[in-house]
Amino acid sequence: MTNNAKIISINDLKSNDPSYLETIFSIANGHLGVRASNPVNISDTAGTIVNGFFEISEIVYGEKAFGYAKNNQTIVKLPDLRQIKICDGQQNVFHRSELKAESLDMNNGVLVSTYKLTNDLGKSVELTVKSALQQANNQVIGLRYEIKPIDYTGRIKIVKHLKAISDGEETDDPRKSRTVHTLTYEKHDVNSKSEIVKITTQISKMYLEMAIYTPAALEQKFELTDGKTINFDVIGLVGEINEPVEFTDMPTFEEVIKGSSEFWEEFWKNSEIKITGDDSLNQAIHYNLFQLTSSTGRDGKTNIPAKGLSGTGYEGHYFWDTEMYMSPFFAYTNPQIAQKLIKYRYSILEASKKRARELGVAKGALFAWRTINGQEASAYYPAGTAQYHIDADIAYAIDRYYKVTDDKQFLENYGFEIVLETARFWKNFGSFSEIHGKRKFCFFDVTGPDEYTAIVNNNYYTNRMAKFNMGFAVDLIDEFPEKARELGVTDQERNELANISESVYLPYDQIKGINQQDDSAFEKPIWPFDTTPKDNYPLLLHYHPLMIYRYQVNKQADTLLADFLFDDLSKEQYLREYDYYEKITTHDSSLSRSIFSAIAARIDLKTKAYDYFMDTVKTDLVDLQKNTADGLHVANLGGSWLTVVNGFGGLQVKDGLLTIDNHLPDEWKKLTLRLQYLGRLLQITYTNKTTQIEVLTGASIKIRVDGTVKMIQA
Repeated sequence: MTNNAKIISINDLKSNDPSYLETIFSIANGHLGVRASNPVNISDTAGTIVNGFFEISEIVYGEKAFGYAKNNQTIVKLPDLRQIKICDGQQNVFHRSELKAESLDMNNGVLVSTYKLTNDLGKSVELTVKSALQQANNQVIGLRYEIKPIDYTGRIKIVKHLKAISDGEETDDPRKSRTVHTLTYEKHDVNSKSEIVKITTQISKMYLEMAIYTPAALEQKFELTDGKTINFDVIGLVGEINEPVEFTDMPTFEEVIKGSSEFWEEFWKNSEIKITGDDSLNQAIHYNLFQLTSSTGRDGKTNIPAKGLSGTGYEGHYFWDTEMYMSPFFAYTNPQIAQKLIKYRYSILEASKKRARELGVAKGALFAWRTINGQEASAYYPAGTAQYHIDADIAYAIDRYYKVTDDKQFLENYGFEIVLETARFWKNFGSFSEIHGKRKFCFFDVTGPDEYTAIVNNNYYTNRMAKFNMGFAVDLIDEFPEKARELGVTDQERNELANISESVYLPYDQIKGINQQDDSAFEKPIWPFDTTPKDNYPLLLHYHPLMIYRYQVNKQADTLLADFLFDDLSKEQYLREYDYYEKITTHDSSLSRSIFSAIAARIDLKTKAYDYFMDTVKTDLVDLQKNTADGLHVANLGGSWLTVVNGFGGLQVKDGLLTIDNHLPDEWKKLTLRLQYLGRLLQITYTNKTTQIEVLTGASIKIRVDGTVKMIQA
């Protein structure tokens, strides 16, 4: 174990699988990501990934119906910026490679990889590759190749060019990406020091330019002698989509490192978490926050791919994961990024209105379940489009951002319209029905977060979120009356939304004393867990969906997720619900364990909280889901922060006050975290006996701490 919590090395990992290591040591800056590939051995899994750069292919259905998603959107894997060729004086290539050491320093964002390279004559040299990405100017990567002799001295030739990436294997695994065959490459040799490759997608009609530049030449010869190290620096450029790259004011490698260091220093100042009592967990949470931030689009045009920019799994699509699992971290630590994520949703609002009409809803917007450009790309609607709750998830994220920042101007200019259009969707999508002798507003044929229970009536999570969404819209109509009139809101519409919000049906089982996942949930038999082989998980890869749907079995937290978000149950009901739903949940989704951990912490199920957190925080570092090679589980990275801060730290905004309840695990001596709230930078320190809060910047503030309202002095 490395001593510094912000450094992770190959020695900290149990697996040496090359594709897995490519993912773990990948680096990114929200615009581009580079997998930590072996620079001299070509790999099908290596390459560069650009957020939002995708190709289209037609979705082929055996039987197609009106309104089905039309096209796949698949993120494109681009030339590997790390690749290099090294020869001796007789042109013998050093092509056999052994990884000797690798480490990622999260203090400055620098990845260092060291290899032993051997040619066919059995002679070897040592190659160290240092890589860093600019974070402010997000088009720039700096690469330094350092070559030392092992048992070879003499002439060395280095050749650096951009080469097209090879196609990977086709797969039926829905978690992986399909292969893209419709790219064209056009190379422009500017001069001996630089070259540009233009990559064009044939169907989506997008292009992107990649370039490399070196101060000397792309092909150089050196004399390698004992005790000498050869340095070969390369600056890579990855342009914005549909914009040319320009070789102006090219930074040196040292300047790239300096810029990266400054970004991460500022980041940790606002986002630091320190766990005292378990060094491995401390390292893991730092890794998760580093990679989560690296993965996140920050331009208002892009979002967070399900695998970040560490791999092409899930085709680079954006899901509800952003709002429920990832944007909470940014709202509380880097609100400017949370704002950009909302702006992305605003940029696809018109496409979402069109999608609502395709689904037969006359007014409002329905955001695509999985998408890059705003159009629905989910070919399986029962576990895709039917998850209408994404509308309310986005509204909830806007509410969270508003409560944490009090950014009225942004809310009025961007957030309000999204909240209103999603509320209008619910109003026109649902209908009144008589339930238990009362007139209630219901939502039929929906799918909640649990994708093992599809097309049901009155999913509790969906109904609860829709109720919130419409109520929030009413609050904003009252707060911003002029903007409401500008958006066409009438008094009648306002009152209808208020009435419907109050009338939404929330399923509850009187006998069990718990919220019921949906109208039919408790009528189904429980999945035969005792006779299900361990190798048959995840269930979705071994059983037909219709078989899974007819049982009580959950892929992930569903009703419990609503309980976590609203936190308004008695402890007794919390315990009953937790006990019931835990027994039927497989955690086949990486999103699940963080919620189970956070709730367990809140209701003092300490052992469960800690065990689930151990799996959550190390999901990728131990390859818990067995598919980290395809890319990081980025939503789970955010989920681990939720567990620490909202679970163990008990942090919420309630009744207009920041509320903190100490649930520190017995295994930890201390937890220290930093966050931003209403313009203040706060530091909160938990021990098993005390909770201390400091205002590091900003004015004094009232906070409810362990049940008591206190004025925290600046």
